[in-house]
Amino acid sequence: MIDEDRIGWLNRLNRNCFWLSKPPRDNPKRLLVSLPPTSDIQTSVLTDLRAETNSTKGLLLRYIQTFPPGIVKENGNLVMDSLCLDIETGLCLTPSEPDLPLSGDFGEFMLSRLSQSKRPDHKHLCAVIDELSKALAEGNHSRTPVAYFAATCSSLDSLLSADAESPMDVVQPHVVILSLVFPKVSPGVLKRNGLALRLVLSVIRLRSVTPECLISALKCLVLLLTMGNEVSEAHSILLNLVTHSDGKVRKLANSCLRDVLEKTRGTKACQSVSGTISESFQKHLDLAHKSEARSAEGAQQVLYLLSTLKECLALMSKKHIATVIEGFKMLMVTRDAFITRPVIDSLNALCLNPTSEVPAEALVEVLYHAAVLFSAPETSADSMTFTARLMKVGMMRAFSMNRDVCVVKLPGVFNGLKDIIASDHEEAIFAATDALKSLICSCIDESLIREGINGIRNSNLDVKKSSPTVIEKLCATVESLLDYKYHAVWDMAFQVVSTMFNKLGEESSYFMRKTLEDLSDMQGLPDEGFPYRKQLHECVGSALGAMGPETFLNIVRLNLEASDLSEVNVWLFPILKQYTVGGRLSFFTESIFRMIQTMSHKAQQLKLQGLTAASRSVDSLVYSLWALLPSFCNYPVDTVESFEDLGRILCGALQTQAETRGVICTSLNILIQQNKEVVEGKEVPVNDASPALVRASARYDSHSAAANLEVIRSCAPKLLDVLSKIFHESGKDDGGSLQSAIGNLASIAEKKTVSKLLFKTLRELLMATKTAIAEDERPVSGMDVDNAADKNSSSNLRATLFDLLVSLLPGLDGQEVDTVFSSLKPAMQDPKGQIQKKAYKVLSVILKSSDGFVSKNLEELLELMHNICHVSAKRHKLDCLYFLLAYASKTDDLKARKDIVSSFLPEVILALKEVNKKTRSRAYDVLVQIGHAYADEENGGDNEKLHGYFNMVVGCLAGEKPQMISAAVKGVARLTYEFSDLIASAYNLLPSTFLLLQRKNKEITKANLGLLKVLVAKSPVEGLHANLKSIVEGLLKWPEGTKNLFKAKVRLLLEMLIKKCGTEAVKSVMPEEHRKLLTNIRKVKERKERKYAAGSEMSRSQHSKETLSKASRWNDTKIFSDFADEDEDSDGDYMDGESKASAQRSKKHPRQSHLEVDESDDEPLDLMDRYKTRSALRSSELGRKRKADSDEEAEFDAEGRLIIYEGERSKRKEISDADSDAKSRFSVNSSRKNQKRLKTSESGYAYTGKEYASKKASGDLKRKDKLEPYAYWPLDRKMMSRRPDQRAVAVRGMSSVVKLTKSLEGKSAAEALATTKFKKFRSGQKKPAGKKKSK
Repeated sequence: MIDEDRIGWLNRLNRNCFWLSKPPRDNPKRLLVSLPPTSDIQTSVLTDLRAETNSTKGLLLRYIQTFPPGIVKENGNLVMDSLCLDIETGLCLTPSEPDLPLSGDFGEFMLSRLSQSKRPDHKHLCAVIDELSKALAEGNHSRTPVAYFAATCSSLDSLLSADAESPMDVVQPHVVILSLVFPKVSPGVLKRNGLALRLVLSVIRLRSVTPECLISALKCLVLLLTMGNEVSEAHSILLNLVTHSDGKVRKLANSCLRDVLEKTRGTKACQSVSGTISESFQKHLDLAHKSEARSAEGAQQVLYLLSTLKECLALMSKKHIATVIEGFKMLMVTRDAFITRPVIDSLNALCLNPTSEVPAEALVEVLYHAAVLFSAPETSADSMTFTARLMKVGMMRAFSMNRDVCVVKLPGVFNGLKDIIASDHEEAIFAATDALKSLICSCIDESLIREGINGIRNSNLDVKKSSPTVIEKLCATVESLLDYKYHAVWDMAFQVVSTMFNKLGEESSYFMRKTLEDLSDMQGLPDEGFPYRKQLHECVGSALGAMGPETFLNIVRLNLEASDLSEVNVWLFPILKQYTVGGRLSFFTESIFRMIQTMSHKAQQLKLQGLTAASRSVDSLVYSLWALLPSFCNYPVDTVESFEDLGRILCGALQTQAETRGVICTSLNILIQQNKEVVEGKEVPVNDASPALVRASARYDSHSAAANLEVIRSCAPKLLDVLSKIFHESGKDDGGSLQSAIGNLASIAEKKTVSKLLFKTLRELLMATKTAIAEDERPVSGMDVDNAADKNSSSNLRATLFDLLVSLLPGLDGQEVDTVFSSLKPAMQDPKGQIQKKAYKVLSVILKSSDGFVSKNLEELLELMHNICHVSAKRHKLDCLYFLLAYASKTDDLKARKDIVSSFLPEVILALKEVNKKTRSRAYDVLVQIGHAYADEENGGDNEKLHGYFNMVVGCLAGEKPQMISAAVKGVARLTYEFSDLIASAYNLLPSTFLLLQRKNKEITKANLGLLKVLVAKSPVEGLHANLKSIVEGLLKWPEGTKNLFKAKVRLLLEMLIKKCGTEAVKSVMPEEHRKLLTNIRKVKERKERKYAAGSEMSRSQHSKETLSKASRWNDTKIFSDFADEDEDSDGDYMDGESKASAQRSKKHPRQSHLEVDESDDEPLDLMDRYKTRSALRSSELGRKRKADSDEEAEFDAEGRLIIYEGERSKRKEISDADSDAKSRFSVNSSRKNQKRLKTSESGYAYTGKEYASKKASGDLKRKDKLEPYAYWPLDRKMMSRRPDQRAVAVRGMSSVVKLTKSLEGKSAAEALATTKFKKFRSGQKKPAGKKKSK
């Protein structure tokens, strides 16, 4: 046990430090520490003493030495013998003072930072620290922050205990030191005996305390109060400081008060502080209402307290928050922005804090009060905006806590927000709109809607009704937003109305019927005064999705029975088609189909009467009605009950109305696919889905979807029979709608139904094949197109049957798939390309959809794939080869894998050179997909297999023909572009690439330059630097004859290297004889940058948009094309000596031909193909027509209407004749300068003032309604020159124009210029004859 006397002495340690009243001359600020005369305490050492306290556990006291009080007098001064208190703690550095040392010489650290400062307060602080350090050093004490804390407390206690108030120059340094060392002292030491708290409070109560001293004391006080010191006096003092005159003190006091409330949340101390704050707030409110003399002072203090409440209100207790909110109601009456803004901010912070104890009743009252007060027109924009935001968060918070109280005041809040929307302040309008939408979604629940429905039903039954329900009031408020008073903000009103429709759903027909009628009436407004047509249709669509099409069309009728077709509401059809979801199929069969029959009969009557135009208009209405069917099949609610009737109608329409087949097939696809997705467990994405779609899809579950599919399955035989017959009869299936519908029906139909249809199709296919063999048809050549166009030919019939087999595949089992495969084998060797194409298409679909088919029929597939196919079937054969090569990538048999890949990979690579663009693109895709199959780790792939596959592609470079070599290079480039792991392997091919560049072969050179382009674009900078020298040298070594063919591509590669590696890096490895090219590239780049910088802001923004919109994706046509096919700028001054102007002239005036062929994708024109030849001829005619039309540019007025001049042709002809005469003066070998001068003179932009010229005499005339004649100076392009001498020549004489205005008044422009020149360069000549001054 520890001696109690010894512990008591330790507790009284800090009470015996005093300041000498008469300090010695040699040390005027010497601090002396003495101990009380307790002779019974002897020297002892307590080692490893662990004291357990309530505030902190594990406080380790080591080497606490106590010494007898030997008090010795030297020169009349008291000196302490020795005292040491060394307390070690586990405290870490606090964020507020991270650089303060926890142990070590605290005084030395502070002196090193402040000794050079010239501020007086810093000098005083340094003096006190120096004296404390000396006192501790004389007693051989450690100079840690804890030691300084003890010494400072003792010294400050002595100062504050003196009779006279000590000067602040002495007190303030002590308080500053305490604020610095407090965070480094343990809570147990700070709370001991309450000395630290007593000292801090004594300092704050000093009359002469300065703001700087208060700030330091507040830092100490907040640390002490957050440790659990429950001192009401401290709380009162802290609250008094929030109304201090100094802003820094108020800010720190607010922060301290907030920290105290946070740390004491839920305790009695929090209750005490909250009560103190509410009492102070009420007191200052009363003070502000007193006499005029003190009202200003009270109002100022209220403002200070409002700033405090903004931070602290959410942390106070519920009871006292309600008291403060009552005071807020009194302040809101003033409607002064300086008062109401902090009130709104405080309430907003209260509502947004999820842990605050909000009194719902008081909050709703003050929000209702604010809605009434701040919705007046004279309210400022900021007040309206913040009030709207407050009502949003406040009512939502109040509704979550007390629904009944909130609902009562909800109509008043809605009215207040509605008035804010009517204001002229845009930000307030947006805030109020957002608040209304949020409150509609959050505060209107099912019980509120049910209450309103019951009220309406009671009123219909003549039951006495006292007043409208809450939901009726809210709907009336929303409906009033469509009044003309709000026409300027109808776009915002439509959003609120749409939100209300979406919230009410089907029940909106009870409350929003009049609103929908108003929306329908607004459709008749003229476009000039109604710019919100799109928003109106979206709002009407929301009403449609909420009410459903049946209720909607009962309110807003299509008016199809009108005798005048212009009165039909055709604007509803797009809305019905887009927004109908979750409707009833029975409504379509009963109502819409009846409309279709009526309108069809009307169209026939009009046609018989000879009214063809009216009949066609009615037919278009019939098709618009049929076009609604897919929307009614979008999550319908009565599929089980109504699809059988709908199926009968659809079967009849499919057979009799060919124009509706696409719509019907689309509807069946939607209906089947949606139910299948629900059965399979796929979720509907709700991110972008409308509320109506979310509600409709929520009604579906696996059981209801399975029941729907069962009903459709029962109707599938009839539908499949009808669709298959139509498929036979139709020569062309537009968009594949019939095929997709047959496929979806086959996937859900019974097996016997699909099998029956399958074997029927196979029998027909067999008969068609026998017929084709019996007729001994010759192969269709390129020019023999007549037989191929006959849809009844055996070839077209077989092709149709193959397409039907593709549609039936989803409903076949394994044995039936094998039967289909057997029927494909002879077709894949058929000499007709059309049959081969269809057979390979069927096989590709089988390989894609049937798992295990490849492994089961591998030998047969390999044998079939070795056959040479027709060029038209190449694309589908590539699909089949992909599945074979993907299977090879997964097999563990290395020999089998090698055999398969070596057999078919060259064919895929050669397909990269196909003329057909689709085939070529598919070959690239197959090459990449096989690479992904080799790299797929989940299916047995890895990086090693990928590199092995890459090496097999590289092996094709050993081919003999240029076509194979170039194709292999393209394959390497594509794989390198796709897989970054292959870039290092591709660099190993650079020597071979440069050797191939030396060949005089265009195809190989293009492919290798494309590979280099891919390497430069995809490689990291480090890899480029390592291979930069070899790349640059290889690009600049060209054999004779091919140097100029690819100069632009080489230049482009060099520009890419400069952009990635830097100009200096490229220059260091470029041969000396080619350095001039770098200079040219730099100049061209600078020229473009200057041109871009001088452009308008619009052109710069457009350029930035185009730059950002570029997609980084593979484009083989651009990568491997000639320069002539690329849209790239080339400045070939260095590489071939040609000037850029000549290149531009050759580009601008190409050689004309009757047949212009587009070979941008390396496809030569097949003159045997009539379709391609006609397309080329047609495009050339259109091009010539456009060029001819472009000579005469159309003119438009300010409203966009075309201006037509009757005499324009003659004027243009005169201009054309003048142009031809002017051009005839120049020979073919004229210089570029003459051509530029001619271009300037022909531009026509020079304004000569010819409307003032007189036809009868020289001089200018005054015209009615025009300006008076004035001097004209034709602008010269040299005015924009960068050379000063040229600018001087261009503006020569302009300075004299203003001075000579009076003397030249009445002269024509030409005469004025001539006279000016004559006067300026006059050298004794006479005035030219024939010039008379007009009056």
